[in-house]
Amino acid sequence: MFEAPSVIYAAAGLAVFAAALLPRLLMRAPVSMPMVFLATGILVFTLVKDLPDPDPIKYSDVTLHLSEVCVIVSLMGAGLALDRKLGWRRWSTTWRLLGIAMPLCILGLTLMGMWVLGLGVASALLIAAALAPTDPVLASEVQVGEPSESEEDLDAEDEVRFGLTSEAGLNDGLAFPFVYLAILLSTVGLAPSAWFPEWMLLDVLWRMIIGCALGIGMGKLLGRVFFRTPLKTVRLANHSEGFVALAATFLTYGVTEAVEGYGFIAVFVCALTIRAGEQTHGYHGVLHSYIEQLERLLTVVVLVLLGGAVARGLFEGLRPLEVLVAAAFILLVRPVTAWLSLARGKTGPWERRTLAFFGVRGIGSVYYLSYALSKGEFTADESTLWRIGALVIVMSIVVHGITAAPVINALDRARQRKARAQGDEAQAPITPV
Repeated sequence: MFEAPSVIYAAAGLAVFAAALLPRLLMRAPVSMPMVFLATGILVFTLVKDLPDPDPIKYSDVTLHLSEVCVIVSLMGAGLALDRKLGWRRWSTTWRLLGIAMPLCILGLTLMGMWVLGLGVASALLIAAALAPTDPVLASEVQVGEPSESEEDLDAEDEVRFGLTSEAGLNDGLAFPFVYLAILLSTVGLAPSAWFPEWMLLDVLWRMIIGCALGIGMGKLLGRVFFRTPLKTVRLANHSEGFVALAATFLTYGVTEAVEGYGFIAVFVCALTIRAGEQTHGYHGVLHSYIEQLERLLTVVVLVLLGGAVARGLFEGLRPLEVLVAAAFILLVRPVTAWLSLARGKTGPWERRTLAFFGVRGIGSVYYLSYALSKGEFTADESTLWRIGALVIVMSIVVHGITAAPVINALDRARQRKARAQGDEAQAPITPV
């Protein structure tokens, strides 16, 4: 009665409707959109046996490029959404999470991979580097919302949402040197003379500098085209066409990657530069809205396929020690290292605990694993690395999905109570509840 193509079209239509409605319906519920679509993927691929197996190892190229597009689109959205002007003190929470928490997370998980799971140095470092970054895709419940058009609101973002958004925007690119280091260790060996010069000069210095420089340059160029070009017919802000945000994303990423720079860093920096050039213009909202919708659709696809991979045996051979390490990373390593990194910072106790806990793992980790496994020599550990990586992502989706809405809503209520008590709602910081 029902033919496969018609069922697929109908299911795709339902998925799109769900992607539009679920964020609003689940706003105050202890259930997140990623949880729903992950569960949908598991259910559909369990019941419908005729669907192809979405194995990330078998279809490594599809996994790599689909996750890549999803991440760079999300990075553009994160950069466009941030209202706060760039500055060392204004962004102190971000620098602490990037400079202290992330390296400690990589160190901690590398040691657990070697000592507890018995992985080699290269494989342990790879899984640690892939899982260290806070994900810009799956953390929408704990990130900033639409860009503001009011001058008074530009520095009014609460520290939790700002910290997690800015951390997610930058650490996907900053984890790349450690991924490259894992690749080098797997191919040339552990002797520092075999890998250190190339790693330091190319993977750390050149790629980072070029990523930042091209991000700023492309952002200034595109900002001029969007807002300040003398030709009004070319000034895109006058036409409210949001899809050019995708053009900016792909152009910046492609140019940067072509000259061996970090495209992830370039895309996020480009978005920040565009945002800073004309902060109160309503066109930022148009650009962000388009990117957010596209990101949501891509996320649905990736999560359904991840759920399908889990249903079709991605966790086959899972050991209790791997479950223990995954749980320890989500519930202990990230929270403790982030909590320590924020000591004596500008956050209050409740904010500090929340920032430390919500290190959401997701699509960025899928990309890093796909990329490194296609470039390095990890054949012996390939299934193990995918199993651990997917387990941490699934755990993060469930644990952070259940807790995000209640915790963030409690923070908002605490801020409102403090604001009413002080008679200054716009300036009130978050206090413990």
